[in-house]
Amino acid sequence: MSSSLTDVPTILTVDDSEIMQKLIQRYLGSDYRVLVASNAVDALALIYHEPIDLVLLDVSMPGIDGLELCRTVRSIPQFQHLAIIMVTARDSPFDKVQGRLAGATEYLTKPFEAEQLLQVVGKFAPPSRTAAEGVDN
Repeated sequence: MSSSLTDVPTILTVDDSEIMQKLIQRYLGSDYRVLVASNAVDALALIYHEPIDLVLLDVSMPGIDGLELCRTVRSIPQFQHLAIIMVTARDSPFDKVQGRLAGATEYLTKPFEAEQLLQVVGKFAPPSRTAAEGVDN
């Protein structure tokens, strides 16, 4: 029951790179409410206290990495349905299998274009109304 005043889906991006955080905010900010966390502890706090619709999760982070955070989130019953997209530069088949085994819903390889990010995110958290406005398909 994530009923907010605006009904805009909330995306949590978990990445220790400030550059990547800002890039994702720029790409998604007009269609989504974007929250950022730079580590697993902050991410878990936000997941518990905010109505998160989707998590963009970097694999390579200091301390608890994205795979471990993904497994942790999946082990909590109320978050088993939460869409988690691994966002990483690691793109070997082995890395993708590791992401899936950890519980990732989808896998997006860096670097990516804005359109790729919007397409993957839109699959699991469709934007409220802006997708039809101003985009020629």
